Amino acid sequence: MIANEETLRHLMVKAQGGDKQCYASLLTECEKWLRRYYARKINPAEVDDLVQETLISLHRKRASYDPTKAFLPWLAAIGRYRWIDGLRKIYRHEHGELNEELVADPQDEDVTAKVSLERLLGMIPDKQADVIAMVKIEGLSIAEAAAKTGQSESLVKVNIHRGLKKMSALIESE
Repeated sequence: MIANEETLRHLMVKAQGGDKQCYASLLTECEKWLRRYYARKINPAEVDDLVQETLISLHRKRASYDPTKAFLPWLAAIGRYRWIDGLRKIYRHEHGELNEELVADPQDEDVTAKVSLERLLGMIPDKQADVIAMVKIEGLSIAEAAAKTGQSESLVKVNIHRGLKKMSALIESE
């Protein structure tokens, strides 16, 4: 069975109310949905770990779900952020070892992820890409990124949000 939006929303509302059986069903259905979602985006060997990390995030964020809103976009947003976090880890790992090995196998998933991330960053406005790279990849604070770019802290936050949203839309359109 592939659960639909209404079923998942209903299970989440019941789970938020403390229904353990509905919560178990919700996690099972979300796992199926996430496996399909990630199947097009990442190496099949990485799917299990990313699905589990996303389910943990769902567990931690379940109280923030608004029952008046659609469930699947909320789940997809968590999934996108987990996926982007994974890309960031790969990018940092590759960036740190870049001087060690200059020749890479084009089939290497770390290289593919890094190239994909760089390609996505190249497809959004420079101001957004710059602050995303500074804050989300390099680990600078919002204040440090604002000082480096001359943008206000609130503008840095807006640019990060809009840039990630555009990158997510680009990912989903592929």
